[in-house]
Amino acid sequence: MTYNVNVIYEKDENGYYVYCPQLKGCQSQGDTFEEARDNIQEAIELYLETMPPDDVVELLGHEIITSTIEVALA
Repeated sequence: MTYNVNVIYEKDENGYYVYCPQLKGCQSQGDTFEEARDNIQEAIELYLETMPPDDVVELLGHEIITSTIEVALA
């Protein structure tokens, strides 16, 4: 079975930090966006391999939608 897993990337002067809010403690990093993406995919796969299938369905069976909002400050 295939799931869409949400990940959040944060860029700073050292590269990218990335984590999965659906999987507590599942995080990684990379010097480039692509490296961070590849690293978090591997981390997610390893994380999920240790879980019973029913737990995977419970954690990943719902969708998280994110968006950005423009905010103007006075």
